[in-house]
Amino acid sequence: MKVSTGWVSILVALLFSTQLMADPREIIREQLLKADARIPVKSVQSTDMPSVYEVALESGEVLYAHESGEFFIVGHLFRVDDQEGIVNVTEQTQNSMRLEALAGIDPNHLVTYPAKGEHKTTIYVYTDVDCPYCRQLHDEVEALNEMGVEVSYLAFPRGGPNTATYRTMVTIWCGETAEERVELMDKVKSGAKVSDKSCDNPVFDQLVMGQQMGVSGTPAMVLEDGSMVPGFMPAARIAQMLDLN
Repeated sequence: MKVSTGWVSILVALLFSTQLMADPREIIREQLLKADARIPVKSVQSTDMPSVYEVALESGEVLYAHESGEFFIVGHLFRVDDQEGIVNVTEQTQNSMRLEALAGIDPNHLVTYPAKGEHKTTIYVYTDVDCPYCRQLHDEVEALNEMGVEVSYLAFPRGGPNTATYRTMVTIWCGETAEERVELMDKVKSGAKVSDKSCDNPVFDQLVMGQQMGVSGTPAMVLEDGSMVPGFMPAARIAQMLDLN
């Protein structure tokens, strides 16, 4: 059977236009789901690198994919900038994801120590009430408040649910008012015991959210730009880091 060159040209054009219409973001999603339907894809976005897409997962992880959906890279992507030097592009994405998560938290689900005088900034601290370094950091909260820093605690009982620490943190978050939650936090951080309470509380959800944000130990501070700073720091060093002096 002889096919005219005209029909061949039309078929080639149709095939080419179909390929152009295929959205690499959908191709990448489909490939990931084909590999494992449990992969929680949050978003797929283009990057400044040709043919490379950023894939953000609901679990907080970020990876990179070729537009074909055949090749994936796990790790941090860096960009060289004339003014900023080496920029961690992956960290910027994770910062945005942390801010998005924090924006969805009910303020009543935080144990907050307000700034005194002019409010300059807020730091969010993932804490475990039985962690020695968390207790050291708590001793610095008053000084931070005096510097204009609001400190808001989120729960991160490192041992997970069904532990004494978890139950103690539930008790704190079950305080009926902001003042009571602060009072309970102060007592526990000083080493005092409190009677267990039970209520509908955000402790487990905050633990999971912390894991998604990349918290692996406590204390872990999240700053207003979404960046995370692990470990203990004295108030003076935190102020220097925040450029408050």
